Amino acid sequence: MPIATTNPATGQLLKSYEPMSSEQIDAAIERADLAFRDLHRTTVAQRAQWMNTAADLLDAERDETARLMTTEMGKTYAAAKAEVTKCASACRFYAAHAERMLADEPADAAAVRAKRAYVRYQPIGPVLAVMPWNFPLWQVMRFAAPALMAGNTGLLKHASNVPQTALYLEDVFRRAGFPEGAFTTLLVGSEAVDRVLSDPRVRAATLTGSEGAGRSIGQIAGRELKKTVLELGGSDPFVVMPSADLDRAAEVATTARCQNNGQSCIAAKRFIVHTDVFDAFAGKFAANMAALRVGDPMDGDTDVGPLASEGGRDEIHAQVQDAVEHGATVLCGGEKPTGDGWFYPPTVVTDLNPQMRMWAEEVFGPVAGLYRVSSYDEAVEVANGTSFGLGANAWTTDPAEQERFATDLDAGNVFVNGMTTSYPELPFGGVKNSGYGRELSALGMREFCNTKTVWVGEGAATVGAGAHAE
Repeated sequence: MPIATTNPATGQLLKSYEPMSSEQIDAAIERADLAFRDLHRTTVAQRAQWMNTAADLLDAERDETARLMTTEMGKTYAAAKAEVTKCASACRFYAAHAERMLADEPADAAAVRAKRAYVRYQPIGPVLAVMPWNFPLWQVMRFAAPALMAGNTGLLKHASNVPQTALYLEDVFRRAGFPEGAFTTLLVGSEAVDRVLSDPRVRAATLTGSEGAGRSIGQIAGRELKKTVLELGGSDPFVVMPSADLDRAAEVATTARCQNNGQSCIAAKRFIVHTDVFDAFAGKFAANMAALRVGDPMDGDTDVGPLASEGGRDEIHAQVQDAVEHGATVLCGGEKPTGDGWFYPPTVVTDLNPQMRMWAEEVFGPVAGLYRVSSYDEAVEVANGTSFGLGANAWTTDPAEQERFATDLDAGNVFVNGMTTSYPELPFGGVKNSGYGRELSALGMREFCNTKTVWVGEGAATVGAGAHAE
């Protein structure tokens, strides 16, 4: 895939880049390694100052940066501006809380026959980040902010269709004051990932992407004995029970399905509705979806912009057609537009069955599948009946059901009466084929730290009864 900016609203190629040579890749890794030797010796307060400056730059350059993202991958301009603001907030969050997150944690010294015992969190070195195009700033920042604040350095292999956003990120951290090489963008294709991750100077990797990409990264990292965090696909359920506020549920469902033009791992994709309220919810939801305006993502009145690639649009249309061929009913949308740009209308499909691709596959576009269930147990069975486990939504005002859903839904994130999203304050990640490890919160920062046990004795022999070698 060429490393290039192609406007998905027009299909026009705007700018292309030559991939980095082997020599350039090696030089970038060397700079990251050298920068780590300096960065991890700086104080948390110094890193916080630089991170706050990065937040200030993001805020000051919000409109221009948002325009760049919209041009590269098609999200609406309003959504792009919100993404920049969210990134600035994450920078400030980690600048404010990193010292607490990295502070030594005392242990029970007496229990381990020590004068003092504690856990210390220390950075491990350069970390490779392989990131997707759908949230080209936020996906990177939720790794970069905690990693840099911990004292690690970052090597970014971004998606090939958002090179200018990738270069902007490197520029922001450099201008903020971080040492040269602390955060470096690698303009390379996926074929270079093995080489980079195999380099002994690179200590770990984080990836947000497809199952296939996750397996590839995991295989390389396993061979090289390196830590990975993987956030992969999702086919998130959105369960609606009889006690739910249907108007509110249908409103949030529309946003949850069509956020980012439907191209989000944690977008609600499978709408599992109790039969007692199925028809009412389906009617409200389909009407909301049909009312969304599809068009120029720079237009403030646009709700849904183009998909990021022509191939992506062809794929979701093929999934819809497959469902129709196997007996599904399309309540709205479902027709591929003609003309320039890779647009697709918000679509609602019902009467689904296991023979359809949509039953089990992730649909990465503004297409919703409706599933009718007759009980709580059936709702959970359908919700969990996928290889994915990233996010899940449940709509019910019954406190007992709320507690049961929180326990029974097999996902890394469960949101009750609200839309799944990510916050710097909360850990984020999945289970099953949606990956492993966590981003964000203190857990996300510590994923790429050496969790070091420190034991300090009195100076005399302390091994006694009950002690053992391991």
